[in-house]
Amino acid sequence: MSTPRQDILRADLAVIANMVPEGARVLDIGCGTGDLLAHLRDAKSVDGRGIELEPARVNACLAKGLSVVQGDADADLASYPAGAFDVAILSQTIQATHRPRQVLSHLLRVADTTIVSFPNFAYWRVRLSLALSGRMPVTSRLPRQWYETPNIHLCTVADFCDLCTELSASIDEAVALSRQGMARPFKAGSAWANLRAETAIFRLSRGAPGSGL
Repeated sequence: MSTPRQDILRADLAVIANMVPEGARVLDIGCGTGDLLAHLRDAKSVDGRGIELEPARVNACLAKGLSVVQGDADADLASYPAGAFDVAILSQTIQATHRPRQVLSHLLRVADTTIVSFPNFAYWRVRLSLALSGRMPVTSRLPRQWYETPNIHLCTVADFCDLCTELSASIDEAVALSRQGMARPFKAGSAWANLRAETAIFRLSRGAPGSGL
């Protein structure tokens, strides 16, 4: 089986792939068409499982030989036992869940490491667009009009750091991704990241309040 080149992955997925150790047991929630799971299987020999809401995407995953079921993060994560996975991934999905706090709490429970990425609503282009137009912004990471978007709980880097503290999650690694796909590590509470990151990626573990970066 040929190993896929990492540079064909979407920029945020490539960053996430680097955070996943070889041979890990991985749960990818909102896995889409399975690009990340397929890469992790072929390049890192992970034991991967996926949950995806859209039937067509589930079928695309199955066609790639991936173990993916149709499901909903809000409803289905509660049924997974604690510590069932080494890594749980929630990529570009938390803002589309109905109960983000509950979803993140379950992820921290079912996996030793949780990786979350999301579009940062405090990104400077978003702020500028909202200030100048008075309308909900449309960007590369927020590409749909407000009446069509699945995003119902948009947040900022600062908001997410506050939620991690509330859930006693340790922020072990944080990466800001620019509009051009350039990745830059940052510390929790960074005003720079809250302004300049179009996408934010966090690697979390269960910990004490205020622990981590």
